[in-house]
Amino acid sequence: MAIGLVLSAFSLVSCEQSNTPVSNTDAVAEQKAVPLTADDAKAFLDKVEADLTDIYEYAGRAAWIASNFINYDSQYLETRANKEFTIANVAYAMEAAKFDNVKLDAVTRRKLDSLKLGLVFPAPNDPVKAGELAEIGSQMQAFYGKGEYCNKEKCYNLQDMGLIFAKSRDPKLLKELWQGWRTVSPPMRPLYEKQVAIANTGAKDLGYDNLSVLWRSKYDMDPDAFSADMDKQWGKVKPFYEALHCHVRAKLSEFYGEKVVPQTGKIPAHLLGNMWSQTWSNVYDLVKPENAKSSYDLTALIEKDGMSEIDMVKTGEKFFTSLGFEPLPETFWQRSLFVKPRDRDVVCHASAWDIDNVDDLRIKMCINKNAEDFQTVHHELGHNFYQRAYNKQPLLFRNSANDGFHEAVGDTVALSITPKYLMQIGLLDKEPSEDEDLSILLKLALDKIAFLPFGLLVDKWRWQVFNGELSPEDYNKGWWALREKYQGIEAPVARSEQDFDPGAKYHIPGNTPYIRYFLAFIQQFQFHRALCEAAGFEGPLQRCSIYNNAQAGAKLKAMLEMGSSQPWPQAMEAITGQKELDASAIIDYFAPLKKWLDEQNQGRQCGW
Repeated sequence: MAIGLVLSAFSLVSCEQSNTPVSNTDAVAEQKAVPLTADDAKAFLDKVEADLTDIYEYAGRAAWIASNFINYDSQYLETRANKEFTIANVAYAMEAAKFDNVKLDAVTRRKLDSLKLGLVFPAPNDPVKAGELAEIGSQMQAFYGKGEYCNKEKCYNLQDMGLIFAKSRDPKLLKELWQGWRTVSPPMRPLYEKQVAIANTGAKDLGYDNLSVLWRSKYDMDPDAFSADMDKQWGKVKPFYEALHCHVRAKLSEFYGEKVVPQTGKIPAHLLGNMWSQTWSNVYDLVKPENAKSSYDLTALIEKDGMSEIDMVKTGEKFFTSLGFEPLPETFWQRSLFVKPRDRDVVCHASAWDIDNVDDLRIKMCINKNAEDFQTVHHELGHNFYQRAYNKQPLLFRNSANDGFHEAVGDTVALSITPKYLMQIGLLDKEPSEDEDLSILLKLALDKIAFLPFGLLVDKWRWQVFNGELSPEDYNKGWWALREKYQGIEAPVARSEQDFDPGAKYHIPGNTPYIRYFLAFIQQFQFHRALCEAAGFEGPLQRCSIYNNAQAGAKLKAMLEMGSSQPWPQAMEAITGQKELDASAIIDYFAPLKKWLDEQNQGRQCGW
């Protein structure tokens, strides 16, 4: 679910310049002595974009090596690249801040803001601190990438455990593995605390109160207004989540017994089919309608077809070419990672990479031949086709309208993996009748609706950490307070401040902001509804696939090509006709399921 982080070094010229810190006092004095102009800003940006072209490619390759060959030397190379990247970009961001009070045109101002806001964990303008920050980040990712749990019988990596969580109904084994994976993260805790302290200083040097304010300032609106809008959207979908939670809890209690899953209160976190309880579709067979009809199983269809891992990716590529996009470059097939190697450790977490910000596109993924990864492949390719669509923009605009857009594009395509689409590509003989729609909607809701509170709380936790609302002494306590409040789940074993359960989720040690996924899970339904309208589709949205539709493809491509050159409401309007985030699309999509859930929950005590 992530774009590969492009961490980069910089040219020798930039290195020499940025190794000489410029104090704020010196910068102010310089501004007073020689007033800066709009022409100065444009000249500065021309130089930055020229320098960054080389920076990104060099560091992108270093990051790729570190993720695909986890060893001492690769971590050293990545650490050094990250250090140089951070020093350079902090220096550029500091320079950009000098133009805050200069009257500029909208394009120039947007580019300067992108330099300041592009840093996820900014270091102070200090080579030593920048090096320390880079080393911490590399260490934490290595802890995660090499993580495994061993009992007396065998050792399990995260991929092994994920497969067990997807299929096992043994609560004892699931509890053991749940607890075992979380032994990977406690060593990250002191590193994370130090990392936050350094990055908060860096954020202040850029003019932000703390890292929380910087992160929430990336969305073309006041940071507090952004937080309020996230709460507003959650308020719209919360009743749906509560209805789903109520039904799932009741069915799990019937299966496991009330001693394992009580009929009231929170659901034990290890019994929802996922290591982090973020998606629940793997327990569909336990919660499905009594008379559920399902004439096909996508995993079984993939197995029956004999589809290889690369075949799955080729199929995803054909979806985009059917919309009018050019095929992926040959280098994509030569340089991507599709299967977990037998001879080395790699970070298996699926990600899409744009190494040179032009067309060196790749995915890194340890593909399993199942339905989940079939959808994930389509999702990751959405990143790649987005990356290539905006590669004609100026370098500082080669990004999505906001980070949620990048995630939403791939998921929008995945919404078109309907029975009709499977029939069109030869995996399914005929399209099922409409009486199977309820089962399809429930299975999808166990992913899409179930994910929303998790998608919101991960960064709510980080915002609290960054702004000091949550002290290091309460990291784990604060994490579980949010998980219980928003998700209605609880840890299956006692947790304490000796643990660091946030670090057991990739995006924490990987320093990948997570609110993008909450945004994406709402935006994708807005996009899907609009593209289906462009395709002329009539009927229930869950049956719409835009596969092989040139009109929908043209509309999608036009938005992708904008990159981040315009505020995200403009990009939203270009594809949907709306400028606002609107959760009504997801509610409309699942309306038949909500009615059914409410009927099932009659007489049950919902909530937690």
